[in-house]
Amino acid sequence: MLLALAIAGEARAQTIAKTDLPTARPESVGVSTERLQRVHDTVQRFMDANRIPGAVTLVARHGRIVHFEAQGVTDIDTKKPMQTSTLFALASMTKPVTGVAVMMMVEEGKIQIADPVSRFIPEFKSLKVAVQPEGRTDVQLVPADREITIHDLLTHTSGLATGGPGAAMAPPGSLFPGKPDETLASFVSRLATVPLDFQPGTRWRYSGLAGIDVLARCVEIASGQPFDQFLRKRIFEPLGMKDTYFVVPDDQKDRLATIYQSTGQKMTKSTFTLNFPKTFFSASGGLISTAEDFLRFAQMLCNKGQYHGKRLLSPRAVELMSSNHVGDMFPGNLGRPKGMGFGYTVEVVVDSAQGDLFRANGSFGWDGAFGTHFWVDPKDDLVAILMIQLLGGQIMHRSFETAVLQSLTE
Repeated sequence: MLLALAIAGEARAQTIAKTDLPTARPESVGVSTERLQRVHDTVQRFMDANRIPGAVTLVARHGRIVHFEAQGVTDIDTKKPMQTSTLFALASMTKPVTGVAVMMMVEEGKIQIADPVSRFIPEFKSLKVAVQPEGRTDVQLVPADREITIHDLLTHTSGLATGGPGAAMAPPGSLFPGKPDETLASFVSRLATVPLDFQPGTRWRYSGLAGIDVLARCVEIASGQPFDQFLRKRIFEPLGMKDTYFVVPDDQKDRLATIYQSTGQKMTKSTFTLNFPKTFFSASGGLISTAEDFLRFAQMLCNKGQYHGKRLLSPRAVELMSSNHVGDMFPGNLGRPKGMGFGYTVEVVVDSAQGDLFRANGSFGWDGAFGTHFWVDPKDDLVAILMIQLLGGQIMHRSFETAVLQSLTE
């Protein structure tokens, strides 16, 4: 019995993988080592049920890592073990990075949140809205009541390419950046020809591959830099994010996790991937990174805009970014429960009791189409990151959140 307990204790102690970032014994920062084991157990349960091939999980409290573990495999066929250094397609977890870029431009006075998009891209001056009159099957185009703004794009209330009647009327090839030499400039100019799905500011509807890319183009124009260079110089390098890419170098491609989809009780390689042209830097879903690299970004937000002596944003900018700007329009969208709100590119917990969530009020974060997930909890000074590569991988997000948060003891 004593030997078994010793082995179990050793296994728990080994859930902090090798890292150059600060670590801590869980109990020293108000986390139970024993209860933290449930993060491992949760991942194992989903692997045993053949629902995910593997995962990397990371938890940090008070700026120190208390859990960092890789489980399972990156590829089912080759059985290549998952590593904490595995690269993951972030998909829409790219969007909060773009949100920070926009807020940096706001703080420099080069963008105003209330600015019409046409200030930077004149083609967006006179957009139309697709309207389907009640009881009729035809769709009519009417003038927008007002121009779409930076605020609308940050909060997904613009109506641009949200899967509604306007998107259905879009000219062929205008909704996806598929040309070999595509750039943000060329793609965004085509988006200006797409009718809006509703009047700006009247609904919350996810603009998965359009609205945030328009924001990136605004950043390019306001800063005078290509978007990839802006992120590299202004965010990645200051934070020490050396493993975050739009285009993975050839000598690093063997670190990429395979993307899967679930078909019943079987996982197969996904037929849906986000293969953007090398010249197109998608602010909506183009980044590839590691759990350790993304922790640097998330910890910066948790630290109210600064990390290791580098300040990217003021505390006020982070507070504004993580406030609910959409009232009660967000719940019900993308399966989100009551009690949730939406800030600037991140969801926000407004009332955890309403949503039956373990996450605290004021916590914020986002996820990606392939299961990546993170949140920042300013109240508990906590960051948690889940990296998986499964289309529709949101199946385990709530379980992961509960496993992390039940381990806190203070």
